[in-house]
This record gives sequence, C-alpha cells and structure tokens, in this order.
Amino acid sequence: MKARGLQELEALKRDLQRARREAVEQAARQREQVARERRERDLFALSVGPVVPLRRSSARAATRIAPSPLPRQRERDEAAVMHEAISDEFDVESLLETDESLSFRRPEIGPEVVRKLRRGVWAIQAQLDLHGLRRDGARERLGEFLRAASDERLRCVRVIHGKGNGSPGREPVLKAKVKSWLAQHAQVLAFTQARAADGGAGALVVLLAPGRTPRA
Repeated sequence: MKARGLQELEALKRDLQRARREAVEQAARQREQVARERRERDLFALSVGPVVPLRRSSARAATRIAPSPLPRQRERDEAAVMHEAISDEFDVESLLETDESLSFRRPEIGPEVVRKLRRGVWAIQAQLDLHGLRRDGARERLGEFLRAASDERLRCVRVIHGKGNGSPGREPVLKAKVKSWLAQHAQVLAFTQARAADGGAGALVVLLAPGRTPRA
C-alpha cells in the first residue's frame, strides 16, 4: 500500500514537471511570435520609408478626420504581461554559445554580430547596475530598464550583475538569472560577456532590437 502511494506521488510529480515545461515553452513561443511581428513591422518601415499622401485638388476643403488615439495603455499592459511571463525556471544554458563568454544570439542573428558586440563595435548607450538587489527586485528593474531603452530607441546597453563573490557559497546566482531573463525578452537580440574594461565577468553587453519612436 505504501509503495503504491509513493508511485502515485512520483506520477503526480512528473505530471507537474511536464505541465511546467509546457507552460514555459508556450510562453517562449508567444514571446517569439511578438518579436517576429515587431521585426516584420520594423523591416517594412525601413523598406518603404516615410509615406506622403498625394495632394487632391478640390475647391472644397476636405474634411479632416482625427487620427485614432495611440494605444499607449494597451502597449503598457502588453509589456506588463510579457514581464510577468518571464520564468525563473527557464533553462537558458542550452541556448548559450559554447565560447569563452557563453554569449547568446537569436537564430536569425549571425555569429558575426556577437563578435562585433564583444569587440565593442556598438557604443554602450546606457547601463543598469543590479548590485545588492534580490531576485524579484532585480527582475523588475531589468524589465523597467529594457522598456525604457525601447522607448528611447537604444541599441546597445550594459547590465551589471556582479561576479557573485558576496553570494552564499560565492555562487553567481544573479548572473545566471540575468542571462535567463534577457534570453526571454523579445527585445533582446544578443548578449555577451563584457570586455575587461567594461566589467568583464561581472557584466553583460546587450544588443537590442529597434524600439518604438519615443513619445514627444
């Protein structure tokens, strides 16, 4: 009877683990879909350029239709949902490049982009220091920082997570978490360990997708 109970507990544990994996995979697919749609819109805008309507000659002035209000609140709500969907259980290790800095890049980003990022081809435009923050606080600050970078259309930023020397057992817990969170953000195209002069093993240099036009 006891053995049967243990078997049922093990089966329940496996079901819970499987459900968690499926939830994480679904969230990742949703984030990738959002990122793909954003890239397609950016590519279309770059390809077509500014659109100027043709002038129509008419004796009567055309009635001007007020443009629809921009869905600012909806954008903020979607950003908040994406932030909440970031999982601490996400396994980023399998997505990291097996080089000396364990860099990350999305499938559509070529390896040359990561090499340029590591060499400092892109100037660092802003930075976030997560020293002294606990996990939840660091995750919230990182989400806010990336949304602000998107509003300002920044392309290259630095995230300082520290080397973990002050953590229990000197394990760089926050360092691993930051990599996992960044890999789940649709806005992040690639990241790599910073050069020694820019923080070395205690920081990441992150390449971002083109953001939204900043509000006036």
